[in-house]
Amino acid sequence: MGEGQVVRVGERRLRLTNLDKVLYPEVGFTKAEVIDYYTRIAPVLLPHLAGRPLTLRRFPNGVEGQSFFEKNVPSHAPEWVRTVRVGTPGSSRGAEFADFVVVEDLATLVWLANLAALELHVPQWTVGARGARHSPDLVVFDLDPGAPATVVECCRVAERLRGVLVADGLSPVVKTSGSKGLQVYAAVRVSSPEGPSVYAKGLAQRLARESPEAVVWRMAKAQRTGKVLIDWSQNNPAKTTVAPYSLRARPVPSVSTPVTWDEVVACRSPEDLVFVADEVRERVGRFGDLFAAGNASPLPG
Repeated sequence: MGEGQVVRVGERRLRLTNLDKVLYPEVGFTKAEVIDYYTRIAPVLLPHLAGRPLTLRRFPNGVEGQSFFEKNVPSHAPEWVRTVRVGTPGSSRGAEFADFVVVEDLATLVWLANLAALELHVPQWTVGARGARHSPDLVVFDLDPGAPATVVECCRVAERLRGVLVADGLSPVVKTSGSKGLQVYAAVRVSSPEGPSVYAKGLAQRLARESPEAVVWRMAKAQRTGKVLIDWSQNNPAKTTVAPYSLRARPVPSVSTPVTWDEVVACRSPEDLVFVADEVRERVGRFGDLFAAGNASPLPG
């Protein structure tokens, strides 16, 4: 790909710029390769973005440069990019709302990749065709290891979480965070927007009581050394979690990668669950979408 190349994506024409810019200097991974990754992974990624207001984390000068989170759609967005206005009470910037991008086609995804939007973060709820906010449809448990604990210890906690979730009638799926941890999700039907937070907090507290030497549920860093934090707060409707198949801003182009429960059980080294862009494309070719959560189940309680 050359500088300033115009490409056709579906019915759209896009100008892609600075394609030779290296965004992951340690391995020489360029913006062109970022765009190529997102293009190839789109068939499994797009269903997990559809209807979800997107928070971007952009790295215009690569992962070693300054980054910024962006909720509002850039002012230069093409007119065909779907946006939705969502209230943001309590925003750190005092804004009452933000105009989020909603990614529902490949052209929008490629346009974002060209902005060096490496990381894609989404809430656990969707909006309707006219922008109405729906109740949460996912519950998430974000397992964050406190050094010297690693993703290996997260796997042991994830196994226990899985047992409880299955006993509660849910069908959990699991992915790496693409950084240090692991994230367990289940598709749910809820009676109130607060339901997932209440349920996840209760389960985090239960596991912390049962295994205080291995699990914590409070955020205080002083309590987390060598333990796994079950971060239930990611279910707050105002929060987002990195999307499955999103790249992460690590020294290498690691990906938040759906994995099998067999892989979780077998994990004995952090390297067992680190996957970069090329590996994830190969995995999807072999396994399909391991993050397809199936039918939603009623949330207990």
